[in-house]
Amino acid sequence: MTTFDFTPLYRTAIGFDRLANALSNSARAESGGYPPYNIQSVDENQYRISMAVAGFSEQDLSIVSEQNTLVVSGRLAENDADKDQHYLYQGIANRAFERRFQLADHVKVTAAKLENGLLHIDLVRELPEAMKPRQIEISSSSGSRLIDNPSADSEVARPSRAA
Repeated sequence: MTTFDFTPLYRTAIGFDRLANALSNSARAESGGYPPYNIQSVDENQYRISMAVAGFSEQDLSIVSEQNTLVVSGRLAENDADKDQHYLYQGIANRAFERRFQLADHVKVTAAKLENGLLHIDLVRELPEAMKPRQIEISSSSGSRLIDNPSADSEVARPSRAA
């Protein structure tokens, strides 16, 4: 049996690219796929997770984000009217669930809304200024140099020559 090492491909993955692969691998290992979900790339730095949570209300759902992990869980409240029901066939799953998503660094949850049985969770990747690319000026050997703050350079006292 031949194995392939895909590590070089992950060196260029940013944000959800690596997460999407991890999710697809973990989905195969999980028993069942309830509730089904989609992960969508809306923009270069914006993502959306959509989960089919038919039968759950906003009060039945919980979304918690902590340390690069997003946990979405749902638990239906016990209803006495449901206990009296006798189903011949019950195909609508209304069981409790918990889904965990590993988020990439600097990915934050911005909004969540329940609409027509779909829970939409909006995410955005916000890179700190220190991590954003910046243009570096190339100086020539003729003595020109890069000055970050030209006004600060003119205020520096020049050493005087004492004879």
